[in-house]
Amino acid sequence: MKQVWALLIGCLAATASATNPSWIAWQRDEGQAFAQAAATGRPVLLYLEAVWCHWCHVMDAETYADEDVASLIAEHYVPLRIDQDSRPDLSARYRDIGWPATIIFDATGRELAKRQGYVPRDAMLPLLRQVLAEPAEVALTAAVAAVEHPGSLSEALRDELLRRHRDSVDMRRGGLRMAQRYLDRDSVEYSLARALAGDRDELARARVTLDAALALMDPVWGGVYQYSTGGDWSHPHYEKLTALQAEYLRIYALAFAVTREPRYRDAVVRIESFLRRFMRDPAGGFRVSQDADLQPGEHAEDYFSLDDAGRRARGIPRVDPARYTRENGQLIEAWAFWHEVSGDPQALREAVELAEWLLAHRRRSEGGFVHDAREAGGLFLADQLGAMRGLVQLYRVTGDRRWMQEAQRTAAAVDAALRAPAGYLAGPAAAGPIVPVVPLDESIALTRVLARLARYTGDASIRGMAEHAMRHLSHPAVALSRFTDVGIVLADDELRSDPLHLTIRGGKSDPEARALFEAALRVPAVDKRLEWWDAEEGPLPNPDIRYPKGEQPAAFVCSEGRCSLPIIDPAEIAVFVAELRTAPEEHAD
Repeated sequence: MKQVWALLIGCLAATASATNPSWIAWQRDEGQAFAQAAATGRPVLLYLEAVWCHWCHVMDAETYADEDVASLIAEHYVPLRIDQDSRPDLSARYRDIGWPATIIFDATGRELAKRQGYVPRDAMLPLLRQVLAEPAEVALTAAVAAVEHPGSLSEALRDELLRRHRDSVDMRRGGLRMAQRYLDRDSVEYSLARALAGDRDELARARVTLDAALALMDPVWGGVYQYSTGGDWSHPHYEKLTALQAEYLRIYALAFAVTREPRYRDAVVRIESFLRRFMRDPAGGFRVSQDADLQPGEHAEDYFSLDDAGRRARGIPRVDPARYTRENGQLIEAWAFWHEVSGDPQALREAVELAEWLLAHRRRSEGGFVHDAREAGGLFLADQLGAMRGLVQLYRVTGDRRWMQEAQRTAAAVDAALRAPAGYLAGPAAAGPIVPVVPLDESIALTRVLARLARYTGDASIRGMAEHAMRHLSHPAVALSRFTDVGIVLADDELRSDPLHLTIRGGKSDPEARALFEAALRVPAVDKRLEWWDAEEGPLPNPDIRYPKGEQPAAFVCSEGRCSLPIIDPAEIAVFVAELRTAPEEHAD
């Protein structure tokens, strides 16, 4: 009988769809699952997967296809299966566990147990039985109470974050001193920001990781793999996430702007090539991920060692067709930034076309963006953040006020829907019984984009949002909760300090003004406020500096409370900025 049962399981598993490869009757709707749990008294088993994840495929084939595991779940649990990419709020809550994530709840949403990553059959069975025999509460993710911090880091906390940053970078192998190796964007971005100020040690930290992370680049198709295990860069996990492509594109673009190293430019081009060939949807937008495996659960190293012809002869790994706001917003920012750095007109076209698509297909009439086309309701912070980052960057490189106004509307929607006593929630509080958290990574990025948007608009309410998010980050329990989080220092710097501020005076149809604007674009900076004052459009949205009127186009450079005289020659902009950075006290009016 057991052989017959095993044969049946194998047949069912072989014929199941790629999105539900096990034969367990999984619920897909969180609300229905918890309603069933309340009616039956059963706990809810949440299997939080990633459709591109190798170990999720292995868990399907070896754990959930096991007769004893499946029977125990069918008799005593409500099984709930959710793709974490489809739920940014759950992804934010459990990302530190990693995928797959296994969480068991009672009917009220109280966590009873949770496990990280792949759980083999011989570990799953005792876990399932233990929860049934003696339900033991696992501490919920602690919510940090609202506190009256001044909205900035204390000097002691700042010093500790910087110490952790310095100690965390592996100066021999690159990356952070962790088993997983990847390009930590905040760490590298902070180092590049300091390198622009002349810090050679930070430049060395950035270079060692930027160079090592090139090993994650697919040598055949381009694009970057997710990470490498084993404490080195030689054991990659081969999934390619669009969110990572966008972030790596942006960071390598910044690295090229700071260093002018051709290999960083080449990294950008290879990422672009992968995105355009494999991830673009013919109907508009970009898809969310490419699978690590050609066949679910198989070992992918042999496949990815093949050349283009060899791979195509065997097939192409599945691309998830979902087109989420979050990833597409990140791509808008990345391509608009690459245009800023390089002047590449195609990159600007990509950013503008993608922004137009996002507004047409993901924007809500009441403000903010839905996650994908099938949703009519609530907001997820990751989506609003991706959209705002793209829109603010697009305003910076075009001077088109429409993009800034859309970012303002999105910020207002975030404040109305996601504000919590401490920071901003990852998703709407009423989305289900699983309580959303205030996510750390998103809080860092939110503080930064709100600080930039507040400068452009002069809107005090947006400035207040940035300070509210920063108060959460400046709580020691949050700031020191992980191995290293120098992104919090970046957020603090950008909130309390004025950026390099460049303003172009002149008509947008005037070629002399256009030449000045293009020259100002090319000035490398992590945090830069660039504006184009065309008198026909009226005053700048935030006229906090009064520039002299004049018929001739001119550029003005301001930093640390000092502004230049009108600059007429585009080549003089970079010269003045370089002198300002090396000896700012000599250039006050």
